[in-house]
Amino acid sequence: MLVLTRKVNESIMIGDDIEITVVEIKGDHVKLGITAPRNISIHRKEVYLAIQKENIIASRADIGKLSEIKDIIDRKEDKK
Repeated sequence: MLVLTRKVNESIMIGDDIEITVVEIKGDHVKLGITAPRNISIHRKEVYLAIQKENIIASRADIGKLSEIKDIIDRKEDKK
């Protein structure tokens, strides 16, 4: 882990496209501003971990249920 010291309005760069700026420091809270391309997702770590967990759960979908849904859709299309 790289540890840097920055003051308010000072930044760090990650690669050529991501800039992180210290916007405000109040007590033990630090407010950061992040400038990055729109195609880069930025989340707090706890939100990122929750998204990853939900993606894993979703990827374990019951194949039997998916097959049942496909059968229902196929039957509706056959009636048309």
